[in-house]
Amino acid sequence: MSIVSDIGTIFSALASQDSFEIRNALRSNAIWYLSVIVLLLAGILISWIYNKVPFIERFIERTIMVGSYLAIAFIIFWGVVDRFIFANQEPWSTTIPPFLFMIMAWFGAAYNIRLRTHLSFSEFRTKMPRGGQMACLWMDFFLWFGFALILFVTTLRLTANSASNFQIVLGTDNTMQWWFLITAPIAAALMCARAVQNIQDDMRNYRSGEQLIKQAVIGAD
Repeated sequence: MSIVSDIGTIFSALASQDSFEIRNALRSNAIWYLSVIVLLLAGILISWIYNKVPFIERFIERTIMVGSYLAIAFIIFWGVVDRFIFANQEPWSTTIPPFLFMIMAWFGAAYNIRLRTHLSFSEFRTKMPRGGQMACLWMDFFLWFGFALILFVTTLRLTANSASNFQIVLGTDNTMQWWFLITAPIAAALMCARAVQNIQDDMRNYRSGEQLIKQAVIGAD
């Protein structure tokens, strides 16, 4: 009964939009149970959107990744020019790029789940019987979902803690750290959506008799 009560407290805190209340509410273990439901629903919903709007499915992570990378490159390039030519340096030029790299890394992780370019042991799995291959693919789904769940809960707590302490990005006057940190739980939801997409494709291939394990290619569509 306390879990239900704690979940109610979390909803109440979110409705209040008070960072202190949200931080305290997220400390309970109820957030893990609630996040399982939220991630599953978010994964199913986002995968449905991907299927209905292929343009979003194709470009959302890549656009964020490339945009973050170009922003990092520009900040570093201008930092070098500013320092050695104009004898000046923006105080935030070394603090914002790590946050941008974090964004690029987590959204890149979601994109590569879809491409299956993480460790997949495809050479080994292709030699397994069809039932064993399907079991491995389900294992992949649960592993990625578990990974996304851990990322979602821990970074959500970190974001709430950062917001409640009014943590500012070093070298800036009013740029809050949680503006960047909140992208990690969002990336976790996209990771779950990609895992849902993969297992949906796997089940479809299993029923139709098509090949289950395919060689992953980095950079493929």
